[in-house]
Amino acid sequence: MKSIGFARLKSVFDRIVQTTSYLCLLPGCIGFFANKALQIFFSGIRVSSEQTDHLKGLQEKGHIVYTTKYKSTFDFLFYHSRYQKEGLPFPEIALDYKFVMWQPISRVFNAVVSWLYQVLRKWHRPNPFHTHYIRDEINNGRSCFLSLLEPGGFYRRFVKEKVDPVQYLIEIQQSMDRPIFLVPQWILFSRKAHKSQRSLLELIFGTEENPGNLRRMWMLLRNPENVFVESSEPFNLLKFIREPENHNRSVEHLSYLVRQEMINRLNRHRQSIVGPTLKTNEELKESILRNADIQDFLDEYAGQRKVPIQEVYRKADSYLTEIAAKQSHNWIQLFSWSVGWIAHNMFEGFEYNQEMISVLKQASQKGPLILAPCHKSHIDYLILSYVMYHNNMPCPLIAAGKNLSFWPLGPIFRGGGAFFLRRSFRGAMLYSKVFAAYVDTVLKEGFNIEFFIEGGRSRTGKLNLAKFGLLSIILDAYKKGMCPDLMFVPIFIGYDKIIEEKAYVSELEGHQKEPESLSQVFKARKFLSRRFGRIYVQFNQPISLKQILKNFDTPIEDMTSNEYQVLCRNIGHRLINSINEVTVVTPYTLVASALLNSPLQGFTKSEFANRVETYLNYLVSLNVKLSETLVNYVQIVDNVLETYASRKIIEKLEVSNVREALGDSRLRVNINKRHQLDYYKNICICFFIPAAYTSLAILSRDAFQFSEDDLYETYDFLKEFFKNEFAYDADKTNQDYIRTSLKAFVDDAIVMPHAELPDVYNVTSVGYRKLGYFALFLKSYFQSYRIALDVFMENPSDKLDEKECIKKMYAMGNKLLKRTDIDLAESISKIFFRNAIHYFNYHNIKGKENVDEIHFYDQKIRNYLAVLSK
Repeated sequence: MKSIGFARLKSVFDRIVQTTSYLCLLPGCIGFFANKALQIFFSGIRVSSEQTDHLKGLQEKGHIVYTTKYKSTFDFLFYHSRYQKEGLPFPEIALDYKFVMWQPISRVFNAVVSWLYQVLRKWHRPNPFHTHYIRDEINNGRSCFLSLLEPGGFYRRFVKEKVDPVQYLIEIQQSMDRPIFLVPQWILFSRKAHKSQRSLLELIFGTEENPGNLRRMWMLLRNPENVFVESSEPFNLLKFIREPENHNRSVEHLSYLVRQEMINRLNRHRQSIVGPTLKTNEELKESILRNADIQDFLDEYAGQRKVPIQEVYRKADSYLTEIAAKQSHNWIQLFSWSVGWIAHNMFEGFEYNQEMISVLKQASQKGPLILAPCHKSHIDYLILSYVMYHNNMPCPLIAAGKNLSFWPLGPIFRGGGAFFLRRSFRGAMLYSKVFAAYVDTVLKEGFNIEFFIEGGRSRTGKLNLAKFGLLSIILDAYKKGMCPDLMFVPIFIGYDKIIEEKAYVSELEGHQKEPESLSQVFKARKFLSRRFGRIYVQFNQPISLKQILKNFDTPIEDMTSNEYQVLCRNIGHRLINSINEVTVVTPYTLVASALLNSPLQGFTKSEFANRVETYLNYLVSLNVKLSETLVNYVQIVDNVLETYASRKIIEKLEVSNVREALGDSRLRVNINKRHQLDYYKNICICFFIPAAYTSLAILSRDAFQFSEDDLYETYDFLKEFFKNEFAYDADKTNQDYIRTSLKAFVDDAIVMPHAELPDVYNVTSVGYRKLGYFALFLKSYFQSYRIALDVFMENPSDKLDEKECIKKMYAMGNKLLKRTDIDLAESISKIFFRNAIHYFNYHNIKGKENVDEIHFYDQKIRNYLAVLSK
């Protein structure tokens, strides 16, 4: 019996020592209660479904090694328990870790016995690297966990020659064809940016980037909703070692490169979430005004103007105080709460393309994001920061006009990240130099910048043409090497109803803009009880400056002044076109378009519905982004009509026949409210302009058959004529636009391809009427330009400065409207008049002396208006 018992004991012992248990492995099943306790403890930490989906797909492509910057058992236990619960590949092996507390007792016993055996019998300690235990487990499909930095880690690897886990992974990868993916991971306990000065709390309990265990526990228990996981782009180790430049490098050198690349990726990713380090005002001023280039400029400036250098320093310091933001996490949290309240009390929430957030995060790791939204409302500033903050991205520094720096909002906006600039830098050489130095510094630090490429808010609804002042300053910063790249992000921000609608209409009708002031803030209280529909935010693909520069023959450093201006215009037009591409068509913009292009004397609801359906079919053909509310468009269009009726924008006419008595009611747009509708129509007009040009080109032929070639002359003229009104994609030709429009017309049976002749089309019986629906988008613009031309006909050039000219155009427009020589009240618009002045001046029309030029354009406008009046 004793011999049998001894034999069994020896058998168990032999099995233990032959299968060494290493404490770097924590198996998936560590006991019911232990697993449950970890899952409950970590349950508050947020992991996005997008990240989990990505990890599931990654497991099929190769071996996964989760990689963190700092060594932390807390982090490993989280990924081990949480990813296991989510059904993801979870780490079981931690390189350079040992776990005792969480191991099953049997594994601890086995590990101790095998360790003693190896030490006493073989005189060396068992090592999972030397025995290739880790290699075999990776080949068996286990996921690993790797930390890049630990106290004394460099000394152990470099001086004591301990095994470097990164080097070990490279050696394993060299012996296998299946790739190893290093997946950078962050558990973030706060979205606060670093501060340049550490507090006593951080010195004792660790920073928010790398908190100590006590601080981790406290932050997780106190505010679990603030703790979240972020995953960076995986690093393909196989692809890296097979790159040609790495063939002759030693494994040691490769491990150094991999470690640095992973640390850089993690740092860039964290910065893409919390933003760069926030410096104090004194540090910021010191770094800017003590810069050698600025010092040289200030000395030269003082010498040229013969003023004391201290006076120049004082001015430069005051300018920097006037300009600089003072971003604060406390203010950002307050803004977040305020915008959340506005979005859910004054508006009905957000619509935005969530899938683009990860694209922006990746782009921000290549260079600062230059966020370029359209500008519809003062709350645009707040909306974009809110969306980014709630998607774990840093709030940008926002370029705002100096008119918004009034007390008390100025200091509040600075706290949210606004920096202020004057509308004009003309004659202010010192100011412009200090401002440029500020932009250089914030881009060098890695801050994202938000600026409005239109310059100011659009009063007409459509995008203004690009302004290049701040854009050129940002490009100068890149030219000086302040950042590795600039990632321009075109963004559409829109609203079902605009808060400033009444003010915009007042300005378009000729009244002076009321300057921003504290009194306006108090007046804004009346809007708090109103409802303004939904908010729409759409991000387009980021545009890399490096990629744009590949299209230019000359490097940016060697560009002449003219080439540099061409680059600025190219980027500006790209941004405007890219914003147009992601513009959301809402029920309000669609209905406004159909109402304004309907007969002035009135129309039936069925006629109106036919117009809406025609426009909608065209937008669907172009794959335009439509508001989610347009899914059931019949019901929502009726709701919008009711809203416009309640605001007296449209009115119901008396029943005049049996058809109307049976329910096909007759409507009419209130002539005094057309400007309100025109604003919303213009938001989506960018999609209809190519179709309008094409339609007018077809209708001008006055025939039911035409060829594609017949349209080019008219299309070319119209595109050039309205170049101050609408932006065009420089990468598309007029032929591209015409063919796209014709395809949409064919899809809706407006025109039909000829059965035998290529590029020849026939207009259908209903198509002739529908072509008019599209061409009517141009009518108010033609009437505006006609008014402008009539003023030039009647006045000599020496009497027409721009301000006086616009004043005369208002008078002329109102006279023509009363005489019914024009019939669209929205054609009387200060902005359209200004664009017309610039166009005609450019074409040598400055007064009644320019007879031939005036006659040419007058005849053209009259001919097109005659076609549109049929």
